[in-house]
Amino acid sequence: MSERSPSTADIATAAGALHRSEQWYQRARTVIPGGVSSPVRAFRAVGGTPLFIERGTGPYVFDADGHRYLDFVGSWGPLILGHAHPEVVEAVTQACRRGMTFGAPCAGEVELAERIVRSYPGLEQVRFVSSGTEAVMSAIRVARAATGRSTIVKFAGCYHGHADHLLVAAGSGLATFGRPSSAGVPEAFVAATRVLPLDDEPAVRALFAREGAQIAALIIEPVPANHGLLPQRAAFLELLRAETQRHGALLIFDEVISGFRLGEGGAAERFGIAPDLATFGKVIGGGMPVGAFGGSSRIMGRLAPDGDTYQAGTLSGNPVAMAAGATNLDVLKREHGWDKLEALGAAFEAMLQPLCARAPFPMQVVRVGSLLWLSLAAGAAPRSAIALSSAESARFAQLFHAMLARGIYLPPSAYEVCFLSLAHREEHLAEFTNALEESLAQVGSP
Repeated sequence: MSERSPSTADIATAAGALHRSEQWYQRARTVIPGGVSSPVRAFRAVGGTPLFIERGTGPYVFDADGHRYLDFVGSWGPLILGHAHPEVVEAVTQACRRGMTFGAPCAGEVELAERIVRSYPGLEQVRFVSSGTEAVMSAIRVARAATGRSTIVKFAGCYHGHADHLLVAAGSGLATFGRPSSAGVPEAFVAATRVLPLDDEPAVRALFAREGAQIAALIIEPVPANHGLLPQRAAFLELLRAETQRHGALLIFDEVISGFRLGEGGAAERFGIAPDLATFGKVIGGGMPVGAFGGSSRIMGRLAPDGDTYQAGTLSGNPVAMAAGATNLDVLKREHGWDKLEALGAAFEAMLQPLCARAPFPMQVVRVGSLLWLSLAAGAAPRSAIALSSAESARFAQLFHAMLARGIYLPPSAYEVCFLSLAHREEHLAEFTNALEESLAQVGSP
């Protein structure tokens, strides 16, 4: 199998280069809904056939035809060391040899839990699950139990997994009653969910003044990264901390993306704000399916078997996932990984800013640590969720395919962010920048 980036000739014949991916996709569509196991993978936002990936190494992935792509998706965040890091692979291999799952306690979950509790502000206990959705669902259940209340507050533009009561969209008002944004979700399931706009202090104050006594918890991505990258002001997050405390509600930070990526203490450490509960995933699994939620012993003590709030999972605390996650964190700590990623992100931003300024249409780079987003929205970088126009979405689709033809694998949606890893080097960033300059010329030409 060849290991190469697409050549200039490939640009003109990109459709042909997808021959095997097309075959796999057609087979998949007969046995898997939409041909994919998660919707964004289907390339519906950018068009064309999704790449079927055969393997990854370091900063690269290789598709079914053997073409090599410089990867800025990183499996949507967990691969902070890059693909198939030798130490993670070795840890997983050794764990598998001891047994892939036991359905019983193992030392690995204790050791990883100790590491998470020691690292994250205000955390005293943590429980493992198998996904970020599961972590958020469980955190909300224990928040409701701890407060004896039902209402949950979330923000438009923040994604917290696909649990029924969080699949809601904001309406036109400052605060809306939850309305399902997916078929199959009864309105009764989201009746106790309120949706606010991000970065809107008056809306927060008004909702808590009106319904504060009924609010169990407010949940937010402290660094929203699912509707573009929408950096929040520290003052806004501090307001959320103050309002929840004033009204006896809990503050939940969803750090599934930002946790152990922006630093050892995640966004909580970055902003100096300790939430009551936090959810994690991605980096703490090192590429294996994992999630976790944690808080004080008082709150977490409500969970069974000690408490009256049920939560369980056959594969929770899976020994293979625990080994991968612990090794991920060990390497990051030993290699001063978070400092390196901050420096790498800053260098990347500096390389991209002049290019964005010369782009033939509005474009800017938005960065927080090792998270980057190419925003095509006109005006200042947004802090709240906005919908891209059809023209902006079409422009991103063109840009995506132009970059793909040059060997750069971007997230296949204008709303998704890019992830840097320790496997990326400055020469990889230069390769991205050169490809982007060529792609902008192609997209911007009549």
